Formats: sequence, structure tokens, C-alpha cells
Amino acid sequence: AALTDIKGVLNGPIIYKTYLKTEYSDENIEFWLACETYKKIESRRKRISVARRIFKNYIQPQAPNEINIDSPAREAIIRNIQEPTQSCFDEAQRIVYLHMERDSYPRFLGSEIYQKLKLKLQTDSNDSLTH
Repeated sequence: AALTDIKGVLNGPIIYKTYLKTEYSDENIEFWLACETYKKIESRRKRISVARRIFKNYIQPQAPNEINIDSPAREAIIRNIQEPTQSCFDEAQRIVYLHMERDSYPRFLGSEIYQKLKLKLQTDSNDSLTH
């Protein structure tokens, strides 16, 4: 199952986020979701404010929720943070997505929390077909 499948599961991102907290790696999904929201900001002033908040929380060295990205991606954001574009976090977001897809998401699919959810959804689905 691909990471994008999580969007199709009822409350998927919330459950995935809950799972990541148990692994102490919820900064990845938090950053990814923050970037999705950021891209939709039309106002230049608001975009600058939100970009700085994302930078402070996830990108700058020793950030409280620092994400694991390579130096070139981090340096590109540092260069562009004064005049952030809607796409200034795209590369970092892509890297974080790949980390989740290769690492935490497969573990999530094998986790007890996901297996219970899957069983519940299958049971609920079967119940609605028989009633």
C-alpha cells in the first residue's frame, strides 16, 4: 500500500499521526501537512509569516521539531526564506514524504493500531452489507 492510500482511509492522517507520535517521529507528518496548508496561502504577507513559522519549527538547525533533510535542501530554504514562494518547501517536503513512504509508513501498516482500524472498517463494512 502506498502512502497516498492513507488519504482514503477514514481519519487516516489522524491515525497515522497518532502512530508517529508513538515512534517520536510525528514531525514529518506535521511538516508535510503544514506545507500542504502553506501552498494554498494567497496573501504574500501571510505566506511570509507562515513560512517563517515553518522554518523556525522544522527547518532551522536545532528547531524544536527539526526534520531530517539534506544540507542543499536546507540551504535553499535559508536563502529563500526572506521572500518565500509557494514552492519554497517543495524539495524538503518531497524528502520528508520519501522518508515516510520508505520508513515509517510500512511500519504503520504492520502496526497494531492500523491492523485494529482495518479490522474495524472491514467489520463495519460487512455489518452494513448484512443489515
